[in-house]
Amino acid sequence: MIFNSFEFLFFFPIVTTLYFILPFKFRWILLLTASCIFYMFFVPVYILILLVTILIDYFAAIYIAKSTGRKKKIYLAASIISTCLVLFVFKYFNFFNDNFALIAKAAHWNYPIHALKILLPIGLSFHTFQSLSYVVEVYRGNQKPETHFGIYSLYVMFYPQLVAGPIERPQNILYQFYEKHKFDYDNVVYGLKLMLWGYFKKIVIADRLSIYVNSVYNNQSHHNGTTLFIATIFFAIQIYCDFSGYSEIAIGSARVMGFKLMTNFNRPYFAKSVSEFWKRWHISLSTWFRDYVYIPLGGNRVIKPLVYFNLFITFLLSGLWHGANWTYVIWGGLNGLYLLIGLSLHNLKSGIRHQVNKYHIEKLDTFINIVITFVLILFSWIFFRANNINDAKEIIIKIIFNRGPLFVDSIRDMAMSIFFTLILLLTEFFEEYKVFNKLSLYNNKFSLVRYATYCAIIIAIVLFGAFDGSQFIYFQF
Repeated sequence: MIFNSFEFLFFFPIVTTLYFILPFKFRWILLLTASCIFYMFFVPVYILILLVTILIDYFAAIYIAKSTGRKKKIYLAASIISTCLVLFVFKYFNFFNDNFALIAKAAHWNYPIHALKILLPIGLSFHTFQSLSYVVEVYRGNQKPETHFGIYSLYVMFYPQLVAGPIERPQNILYQFYEKHKFDYDNVVYGLKLMLWGYFKKIVIADRLSIYVNSVYNNQSHHNGTTLFIATIFFAIQIYCDFSGYSEIAIGSARVMGFKLMTNFNRPYFAKSVSEFWKRWHISLSTWFRDYVYIPLGGNRVIKPLVYFNLFITFLLSGLWHGANWTYVIWGGLNGLYLLIGLSLHNLKSGIRHQVNKYHIEKLDTFINIVITFVLILFSWIFFRANNINDAKEIIIKIIFNRGPLFVDSIRDMAMSIFFTLILLLTEFFEEYKVFNKLSLYNNKFSLVRYATYCAIIIAIVLFGAFDGSQFIYFQF
């Protein structure tokens, strides 16, 4: 089931109403059952894969907590390897197998292994990482093993963030399943407002922009650099609205029932550096890689060359996490390279900062840094969206050397897309810099203004939304 589906319009209010009606001791059963139904709307049999990973890490954590020394490490390693093996088979086997086959062909070797004809279970990377964080935190002593199998299963399968995050840590969410959440008006209003804004970003902006982006990027050989450049900007907005929209619907639907999930996006396109961008974009994933890959590798506690190595490897793995394709690996490597260059230019940036403060041009400096950061991120998005490396190379070359008239399939659709994107950017600009705080519409102190704003957003969704039932981009990961 997806949030922007007709079925969810019935699923959400029914599950939420039952949650508050049922006695507390039955609520976990309701949520677990609802989560299973939610997941089985995709490929029902794949719930068995989830069950396998749940069983592995549930028992592994119990044995880890009971063990010491080498035995404890063995249980941890067995859990990590087993869980990652499931992810590897479904997501990465064909990728590596195809590359080995190409190497064998170039060397004139016989390579008899064929690709697997299996579908990738939706959201597999997300609940795999959530399971891994649980066993690691138990191993580190930050989390007691959950002995209630139903509650642990709910931790992995909680429907709001099951298929695309946020990737929660056990210490942030497990205890909440034991809390008796009463109906709270403020939580309900906050959650519904967040969901409404998420739907606006997904249906009105992301899905409408995707029509143009898909048309151009799937036929890049027929378009010039001007069109490809505009399509790349549109994709940057599309992927942000698509994924942050999902996160807000997830966080909002959980908050209505009283659960607090971590913030996953914080206006990333206002970042003044690539480093800051990754502190604002997909926060649950970037902090996951920081805590479970970068820091265990040594983080910044080692000599500088190793710091660079640790950072670059972390981003390469982050790229591979997103998809079994070299375009994602290059995308991750590019962002890692940006950060390495940023670290190496630390002294130069300190000197520039001194001059900025000396001549009181902080606002101009901020604007320039935001633009530079956006351009760097925009360039990396080309690899993220391109179907393959050759397409990405062609797109980059055309953007640089092959200008021409802009392709416009529908002036009306493009005008609406730009109009609603500007509304989004203005809203986030006001939030980022606290502009017109007292004149806020969405959170205005006057109820008439607030409700008029809600109605306007609903009308925009109904009249201008692209209701094609398109899945969220990150579902494929």
